[in-house]
Amino acid sequence: MKKIIIAGLLLTSIILSGFCAEKTRVLLIVGGHSFETNQFYRMFSDNSQITYQVAEHPKALLLLKPESAANFDVIVLYDLWQKITDEDKTNFLKFLESGKGLVVLHHAIADYQNWDEYHKIVAGRYYLQKTVVDGVEKPRSIYKHGVKFKVHIADKEHPITRGLSDYEIIDETYNLYDVYPEAHILLTTDEPTSNKVIGWTNTYKNARVVYIEGGHDHLAYENPAYREIVARSIQWVAKKLN
Repeated sequence: MKKIIIAGLLLTSIILSGFCAEKTRVLLIVGGHSFETNQFYRMFSDNSQITYQVAEHPKALLLLKPESAANFDVIVLYDLWQKITDEDKTNFLKFLESGKGLVVLHHAIADYQNWDEYHKIVAGRYYLQKTVVDGVEKPRSIYKHGVKFKVHIADKEHPITRGLSDYEIIDETYNLYDVYPEAHILLTTDEPTSNKVIGWTNTYKNARVVYIEGGHDHLAYENPAYREIVARSIQWVAKKLN
């Protein structure tokens, strides 16, 4: 059964690539959090639908200046970073306002804790420390390594998840973070160490946005279903998958 599922996912990728004559140009931003670099980058190198450039903090946001940002269709965030200047914020917002896309993976939900607009963009907020929001005290969000759990496809008709089945994964879980009401839910889980909602889309002005909770190490990077969802997310936010 496992071989059949994997073959089906690979076939889906081949079909999708047929609709994308030009490869999607990805700016992959990392830094501020260690990860298994070779295995992570392989997930992008193996994706025949994209080209990608890695940008690492503290200089990553320089590539969002208009003259550089023109070279990319999608930003993928896999960083954990807080420092952002007013100019960086303006460039980030201009990229999204132009209709280009954003995919936020795993710990990048905890970026820019003091920039409220970022939380609106992502349609969620992970708390690195206890925080008061609109008079309500929010506890620090929590995580747990190496959890084996089942991911449920909440929306079976969305282009990112269409045709996919529930799948099992070993990954790091997050809990006690907020998911904003405007989020369109794609993935859920019943795993008690995790937030119930673990994947969603959002629309921010002219941009499509996706957040996926998973992606801690090679056990996620090499999971066929996770790979497929990341690949489809990139194409969807690039408006090449509908």
